[in-house]
Amino acid sequence: MVRSAAIKGLTLIGGAMALAGCISVNAPDKPIVIELNINIKQEVVYRLAADAGNTIKDNPGIF
Repeated sequence: MVRSAAIKGLTLIGGAMALAGCISVNAPDKPIVIELNINIKQEVVYRLAADAGNTIKDNPGIF
């Protein structure tokens, strides 16, 4: 029983090694597209906050 399991294992390993030489990697025909979902809310809020701060400094009487 142990011997047949060992023979099956060696056969499997030998088959895998034989197939290892058949693998090829080719460049894709179409360009790779990477979609990035970037949250820019923080940057916009920061710019608006800075702009509001400058407006308050320039016009202290309106607030």
